[in-house]
Amino acid sequence: MSSTKSSAQMLKQAKPFVALILQQFGYAGMSIISKAALNQGMSQHVLVVYRHIVAAVITAPFAIMLERKTRPKMTCSIFFKIMLLAFLEPVLDQNLYYTGMKYTTATFATAMCNVLPAFAFIMAWICRLEKVNIKKLHSQAKILGTIVAVGGAMFMTMYNGPVLNLPWAKHVNHLHDSVNAANNQNSLKGALMIIAGCVCWSSFIILQAITLKSYPAELSLTSLMCLMGAGQGTFVALGMEWGNPAAWSLRSQSMILASLYSGVFRSGFAYYIQGIVMIQKGPVFVTAFNPVGLVIVAILSSFILSELMYLGRVIGAVIIVVGLYMVLWGKSKDKPPSELIEKDLPTTDEQMTVKNETTKTQNQELPAIDDTIKRSGEEFV
Repeated sequence: MSSTKSSAQMLKQAKPFVALILQQFGYAGMSIISKAALNQGMSQHVLVVYRHIVAAVITAPFAIMLERKTRPKMTCSIFFKIMLLAFLEPVLDQNLYYTGMKYTTATFATAMCNVLPAFAFIMAWICRLEKVNIKKLHSQAKILGTIVAVGGAMFMTMYNGPVLNLPWAKHVNHLHDSVNAANNQNSLKGALMIIAGCVCWSSFIILQAITLKSYPAELSLTSLMCLMGAGQGTFVALGMEWGNPAAWSLRSQSMILASLYSGVFRSGFAYYIQGIVMIQKGPVFVTAFNPVGLVIVAILSSFILSELMYLGRVIGAVIIVVGLYMVLWGKSKDKPPSELIEKDLPTTDEQMTVKNETTKTQNQELPAIDDTIKRSGEEFV
């Protein structure tokens, strides 16, 4: 019996880790497929719109059916937060990220996104969503692990080193010389766009954690974010592609696949899983898994997009993984954020009703006690 309980407990503890690793595989696939579509001339602004239309269509039926009884009432405050969430991630971050990827490569774009845990950690610390005590060893591990992970990403970006002679990439080396020369001219512009996108992304993650406290319906929140993101993104795409109606056409299978795949896995699935894990583990834990996606993209892009693999990228990936383990170890010593959230939440209507009923009962009991004391006194006299 005890062995069954322990295995069930282990499975429960492993769920967030497995979910986020699967999420990173989804991110990696999105980066590869989206880069292929962008290379074929797809507009990054149109891709943002299509992917969030797909995500809204996929998640809305589940939200309507599964959360119809548990969905909280919509208020002006919650509506404003959802509008801001849709603007930060589906609109700003995605447009900046795809534009940065268009100027660089899938691996470079994913590598630059590893500054996300640092931004998220700092913002969560400021917003008091992350408990940090410099004197404690686990807090020091979180801070140092974040620095190490970002340092590894920077090393991977700044230092290439010698090319690793991979058998499947040899036949396209001459093409990559010209592509890399073009990328070097635009790499700074692309890097700045991706970093700006990461600031928006980390702001989105922190705001999502805050919104889930007052609107704990992950599917409904995901569906509404995607729907509003698609609407706001449409205005951006119309402005950026004004006078170019051909930009809205899906001319190849990779463009269709990029819209469908990124909509289902990167927006719909990822936002939902991210919200569930965030309630249990906090926003910093979610972002700490980003380096895993970098390793996956670096390997897959050398196969599918025939991007060259450099020794510097391999060393940087190892450093990133070390930093990731340090952050995860530090997080494992923290109290679950769900417990901290429960302490900070205001008293609900049900709790107030129970409290009032208890007070009434106590007040009714007091006169009865007084009468009993009086009778006892009279009898004694």
